[in-house]
Amino acid sequence: MSATAGTPPASPANAEAIEAWDGPLFDRFVKYRHVIVAGLKQFGDEAMRIYPPPPGGRVLDIGCGFGDTTQQLAEIVGAGGFAVGVDAAPRFIEAAGTEAEEAGVANVRFDVMDVELASFPERFDYAFSRMGTMFFANPVAALRNVRKALVPGALLVMVVWRSKEENEWLYRPQLVTERFVTKPDEYDEPTCGPGPFSMANADTTSGILMRAGYQEVTLRRCDMPSKAGNGVEEAIDLTMDLGPAGEILRLQGERAAHLHEPIREAMREALAELAGREGVVAPASTWIVSARA
Repeated sequence: MSATAGTPPASPANAEAIEAWDGPLFDRFVKYRHVIVAGLKQFGDEAMRIYPPPPGGRVLDIGCGFGDTTQQLAEIVGAGGFAVGVDAAPRFIEAAGTEAEEAGVANVRFDVMDVELASFPERFDYAFSRMGTMFFANPVAALRNVRKALVPGALLVMVVWRSKEENEWLYRPQLVTERFVTKPDEYDEPTCGPGPFSMANADTTSGILMRAGYQEVTLRRCDMPSKAGNGVEEAIDLTMDLGPAGEILRLQGERAAHLHEPIREAMREALAELAGREGVVAPASTWIVSARA
């Protein structure tokens, strides 16, 4: 197992998003990891069940984050295979490498990489991404580079969010927040890029993949309930720190500080309707996308 952290070349169009993911968003993902990763894992598990990597294959994990999906892929391909996790944020890669080493996973490697500028030194039998492809400034260029790194006939599998209206755990807090304040026209903080719903439209996503040179593009709808917090207060904290509502408040900064308490109170009322014995749980909807190189 090896990890390569640092600051390799990045597309200028992605520089702001990388700054956000390597800075405030990394810190917030660490804080709420116990909720977020559990919610995302169920969708990744279903994608791997439907479209598993080949035993003994070399696999690429795009936007690997903490590397939990990379470790999972490495386990599926077995000791005869290998998994490479890439992410543009050095702090995520550092964390992924450390955790894989602590877990004793030998058949993985992690690289800091902006996939839009990537030149992969090796070829892969399978590529995977769980919520890692929606933030590219130029997804066609990024996914074309991935295709060039795949052997002919290899499969790309992506999990991406469907529309925000179908992901109530994120959309409901956004609507509440926008009753008080909206995203500013000018701001000093970096944004996360195109945003989590940039691939929500099936035609848009199919078009991106076809322009990137893929064939046999399919999108399968996958709906599952997703937890926003173990209780209402944690769900309020999470959605005011992350997602569309969190982005609005982060970019507004001190200008909206006086609104935080009334927003919290309104959120408390809105999210209480979703609370139950398992925590705050709401509908969530994704596409499981497959395409062949």
